[in-house]
Amino acid sequence: MHPTLEKVTADVVKRSRETRAAYLARIDAAAAQGPHRAKLPCANLAHGFAVCSAAEKEELAHGPKANVGIISAYNDMLSAHEPYKDYPALIKQAVREAGGVAQFAGGVPAMCDGVTQGMPGMELSLFSRDVIALSTAIGLSHNMFDAALYLGVCDKIVPGLLIGALSFGHLPAVFVPAGPMTSGLSNKEKSRARQKYAEGKIGEKELLESESKSYHSPGTCTFYGTANSNQMMVEIMGLHLPGASFVNPYTPLRDELTKAAAKQVLKFTALGDDFRPIAHVVDERAIINAIIGLLATGGSTNHTIHLIAIARAAGIIINWDDFDKLSKIIPLLTKIYPNGPADVNQFHHAGGMGLLIKELLENGLLHGDILTIGDQRGMAQYSQAPALDAAGKLHWAEGPAQSLDPEVIGSVAQPFAAGGGLHVMHGNLGRGVSKISAVAEKHQVVTAPAMVFDDQLDVVAAFKRGELEKDVIVVLRFQGPKANGMPELHKLTPVLGVLQDRGFHVGLVTDGRMSGASGKVPSAIHMWPECIDGGPLAKVRDGDIIVLNTQTGEVNVQVDQAEFEARAAEPNHATGHHFGMGRELFGAMRAQASSAETGATNLFFVD
Repeated sequence: MHPTLEKVTADVVKRSRETRAAYLARIDAAAAQGPHRAKLPCANLAHGFAVCSAAEKEELAHGPKANVGIISAYNDMLSAHEPYKDYPALIKQAVREAGGVAQFAGGVPAMCDGVTQGMPGMELSLFSRDVIALSTAIGLSHNMFDAALYLGVCDKIVPGLLIGALSFGHLPAVFVPAGPMTSGLSNKEKSRARQKYAEGKIGEKELLESESKSYHSPGTCTFYGTANSNQMMVEIMGLHLPGASFVNPYTPLRDELTKAAAKQVLKFTALGDDFRPIAHVVDERAIINAIIGLLATGGSTNHTIHLIAIARAAGIIINWDDFDKLSKIIPLLTKIYPNGPADVNQFHHAGGMGLLIKELLENGLLHGDILTIGDQRGMAQYSQAPALDAAGKLHWAEGPAQSLDPEVIGSVAQPFAAGGGLHVMHGNLGRGVSKISAVAEKHQVVTAPAMVFDDQLDVVAAFKRGELEKDVIVVLRFQGPKANGMPELHKLTPVLGVLQDRGFHVGLVTDGRMSGASGKVPSAIHMWPECIDGGPLAKVRDGDIIVLNTQTGEVNVQVDQAEFEARAAEPNHATGHHFGMGRELFGAMRAQASSAETGATNLFFVD
């Protein structure tokens, strides 16, 4: 085990000692009560299984059979979640064959950041994670279940499901993916079309044709944004079956993996002799593994927020310094768009999660001794890949020993970069994060005058007027969770990319979020204290010189310190962000949201 990995893990364990112990005490007390269904009064139980068959009622009332709750994010507008429409029937049949009962416990909302990018609905996105956690808890609150299966893929959905699952940490849990859509138009071509549209070189008809060829069928988008980072993260934590993350929907292998997941969770209930509640699967080492996977693959910066909230739900306290320290020792092992031209299907075919995990384990860069939902308890089995034999039966075999495409998956000996490329940013403008795995070295340090905005649409308008045709660092303020719900600022990616391609030195500093698909423009994001709390970004003026050094993690405005401190923070000039499209219903969530580094949440007021 690498000594830095050991040290960071020990620091997290020490920092979390009290909160983790309190969490486990609550969870273990709940587990000690045994299956809660047996304690339901007769009328309650009758309500709970009213629609079950007579045989199932007998089994749930008097037999030793386990009842599995299904929590699903299905809807048929989201391509990633549409395949889940068939899963409840598959799961119920598989559980029945394995000697249990399954009930659909509840649905959770699932919004698509791709649909809402740059639109008012995006200002609900971050807090939808907490709504999903709350909805998960409601679905499981009936005390009917001995285990649960969680069906979700995309950006806020998996973190929300995981937070909710950890609040019911006495139940065994298996997460069931749906897989990515097949490859369509390449992500590089899609990005090129977006930049051409931003420059006015193509119209909406051509842009829509490009986008429709990219997002074309059921399954997750194929670029490596937050959704696919979710799938990597859940697998490297041991909550998926080995190799399950990136198998395409509507294939025989995908269906067999879904059935196997349903049967697997039955093995770990308190009714058997191998009890594996999720509270003990997700420990400090599993959380560290998730960070390592994120760094090794150049995953989404959104998880510098989500993982902190997930960990907190398990009583574990992590911070951005943990990401930063690990980033210095975890090499970048993959090149998946936006960090390279390949998509997740190419990653999967090059060796995928099995090869990634194998490489990290063999070089002492991953905790291999965690509890998982595999047949074996550690991570070693996760180097294996699922397949169907000639009879259509599911089995696992050892995956490739080395990359099948060295342009997509590298090795610790020959990585694409020595570090994971995720840095803590600090300086007189506050504290934030930066991801540079997709930023060319020549663009990683920028010194330029600031142009200050309070609305991303104003940045786009200034670009169209030609006002950004220069070296510039865009300062976008009042984008934090308290101000407007911290929407992703993906509309800026084509604009800033065009300016960079024209030879200008450009960067972005904001207290908001960028998309998991953002890439080549250097940025300091998630800056806090956020502007609405008087953060220093609110004191920056047009023309102030900013030094953005993503290599050293420094972001400073070159203004005399006394003068800068004496400045009054500017008020938010953007209006209309608190009403319409349901935003008025989220006022309390905005008002009480914690900082980005503490998860941008208000779920943990009660410990």
